[in-house]
Amino acid sequence: MMDVEEKSFPGSAAYWEQRYAKGGNSGAGSRGAHAEFKAEVLNRYVESQGIESVIEFGCGDGEQLALAKYPRYLGLDVSPTQLRRTMDRFAHDPSKSFVHYNPDGFSDQAGFVTADLSLSLDVIFHLVEDNVYDLHLEHVFGAARQHVILFTSDADDPAMAGEFAPHVRHRPVQRDVAERFPEWELRQRIDNPRPWRTEGESGSIADFFIYERTEPAAETS
Repeated sequence: MMDVEEKSFPGSAAYWEQRYAKGGNSGAGSRGAHAEFKAEVLNRYVESQGIESVIEFGCGDGEQLALAKYPRYLGLDVSPTQLRRTMDRFAHDPSKSFVHYNPDGFSDQAGFVTADLSLSLDVIFHLVEDNVYDLHLEHVFGAARQHVILFTSDADDPAMAGEFAPHVRHRPVQRDVAERFPEWELRQRIDNPRPWRTEGESGSIADFFIYERTEPAAETS
């Protein structure tokens, strides 16, 4: 984790814009063995479920995306600096589109921004503001026609905050999704094979949570 002074923490969106603008990347979770594990799970799921379109809230630097096998993809990110770089990286791939994401400036009640599968990978535990977290869940589940996959921590223990930087906050994701989105069912949890270790600060704090819609999506007129 990066060393960030809590008193100077600018907020989650500003933090990532500043980090990318200074040459930073999306972190260890989108590289090496962590990225390969996620790609294996995601690519297998996309193929087995016959998924034709994917939307991701938080595409970051595109390292994870480079390992993906998605028929059609829309990536959203809060950092305009990094989004331009990721767009350039995949400029010659006609299967991929990108849009700048501002949670407060995003409303899709007419259902234009939808896909078979909606993704949030290594994002939720970086949303330190309650309203941003609430909007993120609303948008991720609202954009999914049938499938949602989250890769996140799942905890509600304030004492854990001391182990991590100010840009990390753990959330009781399973509880919140069950309360707010009853039409979605957790079908599978896949623990990552390299869990977090405080010694050496290695491993991932996240696991896969795979949801499927149990009720038809509301039709838009």
